[in-house]
This record gives sequence, C-alpha cells and structure tokens, in this order.
Amino acid sequence: MVDITRLDSANDDFWPALERLLAWDGVSDEQVNATVRDILANVKRRGDAAVLEYTNRFDRMSATAMAELIIPQERLVRALAAIPAAQREALEFSAARVRGYHEHQRQESWSYTEADGTLLGQQVTPLERAGLYVPGGKAAYPSSVLMNAIPAKVAGVAELIMVVPTPDGEVNELVLAAAAVAGVDRVFAIGGAQAVAALAYGTESVPQVDKIVGPGNIYVATAKGMVFGTVGIDMIAGPSEILVVCDGKTDPDWIAMDLFSQAEHDEDAQSILVSPDGAFLDQVAASIERLLPTMERREMITTSLRERGALVKVRDMEEAIAVANFIAPEHLELSVEDPLAMAPQIKHAGAIFMGRYTAEALGDYCAGPNHVLPTSRTARFSSPLGVYDFQKRSSLIMCSAEGASGLGKSASVLARGEGLTAHARSAEFRIK
Repeated sequence: MVDITRLDSANDDFWPALERLLAWDGVSDEQVNATVRDILANVKRRGDAAVLEYTNRFDRMSATAMAELIIPQERLVRALAAIPAAQREALEFSAARVRGYHEHQRQESWSYTEADGTLLGQQVTPLERAGLYVPGGKAAYPSSVLMNAIPAKVAGVAELIMVVPTPDGEVNELVLAAAAVAGVDRVFAIGGAQAVAALAYGTESVPQVDKIVGPGNIYVATAKGMVFGTVGIDMIAGPSEILVVCDGKTDPDWIAMDLFSQAEHDEDAQSILVSPDGAFLDQVAASIERLLPTMERREMITTSLRERGALVKVRDMEEAIAVANFIAPEHLELSVEDPLAMAPQIKHAGAIFMGRYTAEALGDYCAGPNHVLPTSRTARFSSPLGVYDFQKRSSLIMCSAEGASGLGKSASVLARGEGLTAHARSAEFRIK
C-alpha cells in the first residue's frame, strides 16, 4: 500500500503543510562542492590530460588519448541507420515537430527611425558555439538531445558540441542517432564535472563554448553553477514534477498513470493531484494501488509518492487554481471540462497541458514545445528552454546631428547630477 500524503485546504495548517511538502534541498554538500572545485581547477590548468584522467577514473575507461574519446560524425550516421525503423521514424517525427514549434520562437532584428533621424533598434544574433550535456550509459535520454539541440540550431548556433559519458564503454545508440537527427556538430565521450569544465574553459581538443545546456547529476549541476559567468547555462534543474488539477470527471486510471509518469523518474520526483472532489481522490488512490504492481519501476514510484506525492482536496476549482499558482509546477495538467477558460488564470507553470486527453508524457517526446522546464517553483520567474536562450540581443543607437544635440542636453544634466563630468562633457561636445 502506498502511504501518500492527503491534504485538505479546509484545515488550518494547509498552506504551511503544502509549503513543507514542496520544500526540496537541492544544494550540494561541501564534499560535492570541494570535489567539483578541484575538478574544474584541474581541467582549467591541465586541459586534455585532466579530462582523460577523470574519464578513465569515473567512467572506468582506458583511453590513452583524447582522440579516442571523440565520436565522429560517421558514427552518428551509422547509429541512425542501425536503429529499428520504428525508432528512427519516431525520432524524425518528434524532431520535425520540435523544430516546427521552435521556428515560431525565433526573434528577428528590428529598428525604427525618429523624426530627427536618430535610429534605435535591436540586433539579434545567435550564439557562436553551444555545449550540450547528455547523460550517458543506461540512463540516457535521446529526447533530451532533440529538446536541447534543435532550438540551438533553429537559433542559428554555428557549432553545437555534445558531451555524453560512456561508462564502461557503453554507448547508447539512440542518443547518437538523435544527435544525427538534431544536427549536432561534434561529440565527445566525456561526462561529469570534467566535461562541464572542458566546455567552459576549453582544452586542446574540446572547444570553449558560450553556453552549456542539458541535464546531469549533482556533480554536473554543481559544476554548471560554478562555471556560470565564464559561460552561460540554461538552469539548475531539480527533480521532475507534475501537478494535475482535475474536476473529478477524468478516468481515475488515467490520472494515476499521469502521476506515475513523473514519479518513475527518481525518488525525489513530485506528483500531486488537486481536486475539489474528495470521492474522486479516493478513486485515484484506489487506481494507484491497483496499477502500481504492474509498473516496472514500482519501487521508485512508491518511494516518490510516499515521500513527496500528495492528493489535495480543495473547496472549489477557484482554490485549485490558487494552489497551482502557489506550487508553480514544472508540468501542469488541467484535466477539466474547459481548460482554455482556466489557462489564463494560471500565472506560474513551466508547461500547461490542457484537457483530459493531453498527457504530460506527450510533451516529453513529440508534442513540439520544449521539455526542458523550470522546476522547484522557479516557474515563478523563469521559462522553458527555447530558441531565445541561444540568441543574444544588442541595442542599436545611431544619432543624427540633431538627435545628438537634443539628447546631449538631457544627458549632460543627468550626468552632472551624478557627478560624472566626463560623461557630461562627452555629450556636450555634440550639442549644437
């Protein structure tokens, strides 16, 4: 039996109890921090030699040169040709949908000219080089390759470098095939903090990138946090989350499986159902008990639901929306009669899945929108990964003589008010 937490908004301690349920301490401990700092410093100082040593040690490899850790383009093409036809078709179908969606996100440069001839605008340019971290070995996710690589390519990134660990020499063919489909330019069989360091600082073999994206373990996440500033990063992701808001009219088996879909990621994943219908919550609880024994990852799902899951009863759907906005979930399912009417009331969510037929799992693979989403309530201030993460914006300012004179007068007053005389005089030289 799964001892899943039950919360009721009618109870006085509801909101504090909900906040405790949501709390997740994803901060690295001092030992992890110290280990990562040492790895970063060593790779920065010794380059390929350090990367090679760490790769052999942590991934149980026996490479003697970095050249052995380069996965050539022809190997990606070979993997794509070798995988089962159904897998290739699914990869290409998903890639086309992800590419089509992200084409709509691409921003273009713009400008306008004022009456006095002054031009103002914004120049949008892609990053020159991006790094993509992909988990390797058995816990490999080709869908992550598509979701991280395709927006970069749509943005116009000139070179995309992928790093993927191959512990014990184990290569995931589907990951390599996904890299071929997504247009990844170069691939290195390295992982961990050493791979993040190589991308951030550059080595003799691994080129320095402008931004690092992609998921990883606690060492990878810690390394990404430490190199931020030297390079950009996408986000520091916490455990996967799903919040289902349901009016009680969806098949309870469907909802139970939707909760499982995130709980099977890892023990820290969080699955929450909110409904004003107490009897429906009981039905979902019964579905959980009945369906759980059929799941391959039932032990992980059980732990996740017991430690971080919840069935939440609220007074009405209006309060369900308030709870959803408080949680600010990574994935939000609105399993209700009229989700289009409810969606505008949602202020904080990474992705909103609307209607009874829209399983969150579709978004993980082939719906089109990105599955790299803000977690741990960060949807309050951040957004899904997208093309805009691989584009930069530069302001454009070109003053006419008349414009420089007019702007210079105001700039001079403000600069002198701040005590910055050189600023003021620089502007004043151009006043007619």
